[in-house]
Amino acid sequence: MLSNQPVKRGPGKGRRRLSPSEKYEIFVQVLTGQATQREAADRAGVDRSTVVHICRVAKQGALDALAASVPGRPGQSREQAELAAAKAEIERLRATVAEQAVALHLHEGKRGWD
Repeated sequence: MLSNQPVKRGPGKGRRRLSPSEKYEIFVQVLTGQATQREAADRAGVDRSTVVHICRVAKQGALDALAASVPGRPGQSREQAELAAAKAEIERLRATVAEQAVALHLHEGKRGWD
């Protein structure tokens, strides 16, 4: 859990790597107005652009998850849902072509294809 105290870093310390739970906590703090982006960055010891990136990625991830959420099909990704829909469409078209082939055969009779 992130504290309310800024993280002190000395010169030459390199970048700080945040865990997924720390990133989520930063996102929630900014989203709920508990902290500004600058305050969250100072508390976590990272650059403000890092907080901006965390918020952007979290928002996009949430939107993707909601878009993939298909009622009655838990745990299916957007790609899986699209693939299932495409397979159903292929099967529908295959049945239509078969129907048309039978109708053409009945209409044309038993003549050859030449």
